[in-house]
Amino acid sequence: MTVWTMPPETAPHDCTWMAWPSQGYTLGDTDAEVEKARRTWAAVANAVVEFEPVRMVVVPDDEAVAKKYLHRDVELLPAALDDAWMRDIGPTFVLGDDGRLGAVDWVFNGWGAQTWASWEHDSKIGAFVAAQTPAELIPSSLVNEGGGIHVDGLGTVLLTETVQLDPGRNPSLTRADVEAELARTIGATHAIWLPRGLTRDYDEFGTRGHVDIVATIPSPGVVLLHDQEDPEHPDHAVSRELRELLSDARDARGERFDVVGVPAPKTLADEGGPVDWSYINHLVVNDAVIACTYDDPQDNRALGVLADAYPGRRVVGVDARPLFDRGGGIHCITQQQPAV
Repeated sequence: MTVWTMPPETAPHDCTWMAWPSQGYTLGDTDAEVEKARRTWAAVANAVVEFEPVRMVVVPDDEAVAKKYLHRDVELLPAALDDAWMRDIGPTFVLGDDGRLGAVDWVFNGWGAQTWASWEHDSKIGAFVAAQTPAELIPSSLVNEGGGIHVDGLGTVLLTETVQLDPGRNPSLTRADVEAELARTIGATHAIWLPRGLTRDYDEFGTRGHVDIVATIPSPGVVLLHDQEDPEHPDHAVSRELRELLSDARDARGERFDVVGVPAPKTLADEGGPVDWSYINHLVVNDAVIACTYDDPQDNRALGVLADAYPGRRVVGVDARPLFDRGGGIHCITQQQPAV
């Protein structure tokens, strides 16, 4: 039987997958909102394609408009979509101990059957994407999204209790049940459970605690942690709690982590309340890091931390404010396919 392992994001990629925004709140209701969404998704794709191929799933009626925004090297693949968060609707790619590519097809139910979400088409995107690759499809009964997990490639997985144990996702599962399925599908032998995510992520259009805006593992033994330094922001307490937990945690090798804080933006709130703008929500690609920026005084400092965490990679900033206005960031709209 093949043993599957999810490689770290820093491993070589064959390509990055994305989905083009075509409808709903992600696209927007006004011409200005639609333009901003299209330009922002395109800015990310056009930044990534400088370093590796980009394959973009697009609703057939939007192919012509997508071509106006995207670099000519971005490949378009037509399919029906509800939304455009490829990290969550697409498969999680893994590698087998026999050298084969696999694609884990999680159950997707609109981030815990949120009342505003639709997923008739998005629930099929994992299998659709896998079918465009040489990957073996690995079906899973776990309701999960790619934004809910981060791995080191050596058996460690970061996740949050409020996602995988969400009553709207997996009401009957225990920690042990989730861990067993993650071991089977992505080779995670050691889970580090964080109690929660960032505060804004529990609002109407949030994911209920995705780990990929909170913490990530840039290399074995190192954790990058969202660090809200201002005590006026509710995530100040969240950052302190998670730092304490991660400082005591051990990885799959039994080693302690070096916990490196990545400063949160100075901007504390927008019209919707305390922001969850995060530099953690970056994408590692071949020879580069595509990072969120916010026209904020912390941008340069945070991108410097990322440069130190990923030596030898160029850090490219893209304004992610329109993404976070819609509920996510750069990592949320992308999904890497590892090289075989």
